[in-house]
Amino acid sequence: MLARDNGDGPSALGAPRAAWGRGSLGRSALRMKFSIVIPTYNEAGGIEALIRALDGVFRANSLDGEIVVVDDNSPDGTGAIVERLGATFPVRCLHRSGKLGLSSAVIEGWKFARDESDALGAMDADFSHDPKVIPAMVGALDEGYGLAIGSRYVAGGGITNWPKRRQLTSRVAIALARPLTRVRDITSGFFLVKRSALEGVDLDPIGFKIGLEVIAKAHYDKALEVPYVFTDRVAGSSKLNQSEIFNYLRQLGRIYRTKLAAGFRR
Repeated sequence: MLARDNGDGPSALGAPRAAWGRGSLGRSALRMKFSIVIPTYNEAGGIEALIRALDGVFRANSLDGEIVVVDDNSPDGTGAIVERLGATFPVRCLHRSGKLGLSSAVIEGWKFARDESDALGAMDADFSHDPKVIPAMVGALDEGYGLAIGSRYVAGGGITNWPKRRQLTSRVAIALARPLTRVRDITSGFFLVKRSALEGVDLDPIGFKIGLEVIAKAHYDKALEVPYVFTDRVAGSSKLNQSEIFNYLRQLGRIYRTKLAAGFRR
């Protein structure tokens, strides 16, 4: 929990108070400081390449970004690799005692992030989320959006290397959450949100869909879905299993109960 929810989140039915956007933004002065959290467990095969790629994007676009890796005591030494890279790159590692869940890792990472970051975000460790999309997400926040979401389901977005069953699972998960928001990719785990939008928000650490919690509960006037092509992991193993699917349904049920109790009001 970052803070207590005061009920002033995005509209449960339809758009938030102001307009939604889907597309790209022109290049602007990207001065917003941000911290992006990457949860890890046994990601030694790809974490260094990802940190180097992120640093390259930050430098090329004059971004003031911090990388926070939250490692759940990976047996393959992921945490140690990140500690070594911290001497050269803008990355810090928060070490946890074991596998405690992806959403809780992101929430703890946000608490661990530097105080001067005006925005907080999350992305996967396996290159399924394209680092080159981050400048557009930062630009959206600089231009007044409260939330920028990497989206697979808007024009220009897509998915590669997913089996039909995985694609169907994703579509069903989104359909189940459709009454909560007009965001098309509500299950996205790739996003940046203004830190102020999380003040007073009670985030549920259950499961691995922290993006759902933020989209449904954070305090923002407008959001932008930035298209990107999701590429299935190139190293390590997928975290999706039957237990996580069950947790998603539990998480969704809790959000619906909260919204229904409030009469689906902001």
